[in-house]
Amino acid sequence: MSEIFDRPTGLAARLRSLTPARVALGRTGVSQQTSDQLDFQRAHAQARDAVQARLEVSSLAANMAAITGEEVLMLRSAAMDRTTYLKRPDLGRRLDEASRACLPAGDWDLALIVADGLSAIAVEQHAPPLLQELLSRLDGWRIAPLAVVEQGRVAIGDEIGAALGAQLSLVLIGERPGLSSHDSLGAYITWEPGPGRTDAERNCISNIRAGGLSYIDAAAQLSYYLTEARRRRLTGIALKDGSHLLNGG
Repeated sequence: MSEIFDRPTGLAARLRSLTPARVALGRTGVSQQTSDQLDFQRAHAQARDAVQARLEVSSLAANMAAITGEEVLMLRSAAMDRTTYLKRPDLGRRLDEASRACLPAGDWDLALIVADGLSAIAVEQHAPPLLQELLSRLDGWRIAPLAVVEQGRVAIGDEIGAALGAQLSLVLIGERPGLSSHDSLGAYITWEPGPGRTDAERNCISNIRAGGLSYIDAAAQLSYYLTEARRRRLTGIALKDGSHLLNGG
């Protein structure tokens, strides 16, 4: 069997064509091939860099403002630096006092929040084009001023959504990097965001990136979830993805 995996074609090639995971690696004697080892080290370095990278808040906010045509709120979590953020997840789930004070209360259908999470690279690359694709599907929605949050976790959308007075929150956030993807964007939808919401009360779409879920497909799923969440007044495990039905799937 090992001889089959050592060949450049055959079963090994077919397996590799189906997944970006490191399967059926070749060998040199009893060791991994140098190219595979270097590829692993490169992917590991990219993942570490993604976790440590700081979000370019001003640049991202400017890009978002150009898309929405509205002023963008630039906020911070209670984690004041990257080291604290990684060690204290709880601080990334709530705003600092200055950010909390600048949230304008209103009456909105949807609060859009963009947070760096564990991959600022993913947010900077994928959030603007995804947002542009999504907004074209949300005609008639009352959308609160978009918020860009530095050092934010998913649950920070609960505090922001509640303070803004939004029925729904949508958090676009950088996902935890892996060895086959360091730039994956996730999207989390919560009905009636507020303190105490759990992950079971959210809907998540993940792996939004060039090598994963496309912007068009992600926007279609998000539009479906948002529309159904507003109609049924809930999110989470009780709301299933039926967006394929809209496309005749």
